[in-house]
Amino acid sequence: MRFFGLVVLVGFSGVLIGQEPSPFQPVGSVSQLMIDIIYPASDALFYIERNPPKTDHDWNVIRGTALTLAESGNLLLMGNRARDKDRWVKDTKLMIDAGTAAFKAAQKEDMQAILDLNEQLSTSCTSCHRHYRPNYGK
Repeated sequence: MRFFGLVVLVGFSGVLIGQEPSPFQPVGSVSQLMIDIIYPASDALFYIERNPPKTDHDWNVIRGTALTLAESGNLLLMGNRARDKDRWVKDTKLMIDAGTAAFKAAQKEDMQAILDLNEQLSTSCTSCHRHYRPNYGK
């Protein structure tokens, strides 16, 4: 019986023989990702009409911003940042999908397509905030 207990303990310890440690090295907290990366990226897309892209450089910036937003969703799923495996993942996927669609629209330099994503992007933000930010909307 003790041998069985030892086998179970080793098996559930999270360190399996031959399994390498994760190469990911989270640096910032979820809050820091939101404030320093996600909010500025989403705001640039929400308010794109304030300073519409006119040149190739402007579109490159918008493209990079949309890509940053989409890929930031992956950062929110990394390591212990994911609050759970259900709602957190679904809400994060909403942001990834909106950012991906904005990235594709920016590649085509399609301002209207980005504007049309405003509600989808807003839904991705408010859904997550409603579930994970205490006192959101009060």
